[in-house]
Amino acid sequence: MQERDSIKSIDTTEHIDENLLENTLPYTKKRAAVWICLTAGVIFLIVLGIRLLSDRKYNLVSMMIVLIACGAFYLAYEKREGSIRRMVLLAVMTAISVVGRFIFGPIPFFKPVTAIVVLTGIYMGPESGFLVGSLSAVVSNIFFGQGPWTPFQMFSWGIIGMIAGFPGLRALLRHRIPLIIYGIFSGIAYSGLMDIWTVLSFEGGWNWYRYLGALATAVPVTITYCVSNVVFLMLTIRPIGDKMNRIQVKHGIF
Repeated sequence: MQERDSIKSIDTTEHIDENLLENTLPYTKKRAAVWICLTAGVIFLIVLGIRLLSDRKYNLVSMMIVLIACGAFYLAYEKREGSIRRMVLLAVMTAISVVGRFIFGPIPFFKPVTAIVVLTGIYMGPESGFLVGSLSAVVSNIFFGQGPWTPFQMFSWGIIGMIAGFPGLRALLRHRIPLIIYGIFSGIAYSGLMDIWTVLSFEGGWNWYRYLGALATAVPVTITYCVSNVVFLMLTIRPIGDKMNRIQVKHGIF
């Protein structure tokens, strides 16, 4: 009886994965161009904020990043049905990320934000991953404090979520071992990207020695990022992943 149930469970999982891949929004050259423009646009805005606005207009830069991310999301799904359902799911994932960061606020650097952003990218696509990552940063910083670091956090979490949604990788990351590896990579990437802001905030320009020093001194923090990513990914991949699979199969909205 147990063997029969086990076989049935495996068959069901395979069926879900097949349907999920069939219903996933196709990856086209136009969509890839949107990713490139999104990344380049956000980098341009950050550089603009540093060089021309001297980091004084970080709120304006943050809102412009959100608009670019929303535009990329719209361009990817403009001809697909179920846009309301997608927006509701994006709002839910963003809320989970923000509330999770708030709950774990007393524990330094140990937050579930990256895990939620990565899962959004895996199950909803790169545009959604970037949008939830950027929104999580700007919304949660209403509590934690807005500053010139906010655009960097938006970009860092956004790019991690976007990469997780790339074709091939998003299917691979549904398995635990690759997901653990990506969780570690995400912790290193987030720390490395944020240390760029650390150097620019001290120097007013770029200094490789300062950057390498920042990376070295941030090793304990980076390790904490990696551990927290792996822990929260392992805790959330089943409950969130299973629900996303059901929604994907039932509505085909991703």
